[in-house]
Amino acid sequence: MRFAAIADVHGNYLALEAVLADIRARGIGEIVNLGDMASGPLDARRTMDALMALNAVHILGNHDRYLIDRPPEQMGSWDRPAHAQLEKHHLDWLRAVPKTAVFRDQVFLCHATPEYDELYWLETVLPDGTVRMSSLDAIEEHARGIAQSLILCAHTHLARAVRLRDGRLIVNPGSVGSPGYRDVHPFPHVVEAGTPDARYAILELADGAWRVTFRHVPYDHGAMAALARQNGQAELASALATGWIGSSETGIGAADV
Repeated sequence: MRFAAIADVHGNYLALEAVLADIRARGIGEIVNLGDMASGPLDARRTMDALMALNAVHILGNHDRYLIDRPPEQMGSWDRPAHAQLEKHHLDWLRAVPKTAVFRDQVFLCHATPEYDELYWLETVLPDGTVRMSSLDAIEEHARGIAQSLILCAHTHLARAVRLRDGRLIVNPGSVGSPGYRDVHPFPHVVEAGTPDARYAILELADGAWRVTFRHVPYDHGAMAALARQNGQAELASALATGWIGSSETGIGAADV
């Protein structure tokens, strides 16, 4: 059993295109998508068209939910521009996407944690803004009741794998399209990947054990950085160009991630 996991595309069509090409080049025929597909000041329509045409298992992310559970005037600065690009059939398709799923009986899929689509799972934010790994006890608490040996999550945009004490593996494949952001929940903090490459993961079950390979895929990130800058998102432009937020205090809104 071998498949690819993608997540957090955030309207970055060029990054998605490069990742899908990399997946095809490795002969991988099955894909799971862990959500946050369109929201961002980039190319939501082309991204959604590509994902909807993809033969994949899709999970709804918190930003996907924001596009369908509130009016545009109540959306954040990543969601309003995406919503303006999307048509009724895109939003109707999102309404049918589940919040969690089980893939081929052996893999549990969620966006953030099994219960909440906005809660960090493998990472914890300290009051001073430091982002570090969550404790194993806290990670295992959210995994209670999940029978599958492989659990996939996303949301924090950080590629990570954690082995639980009972042998189960939790994997975040990293973000396809957004290598950095600023948020204020639960405390003000910044997440930075340190590289502009698009990211995804390959999962393989061999000899009864799961193996994960994290992939970093170069693409024309400069073009997407220019688009973000053109649309008034200076910090996202910096992240797309370099993998770092930079020193600007403007750009991503406090409640946008």
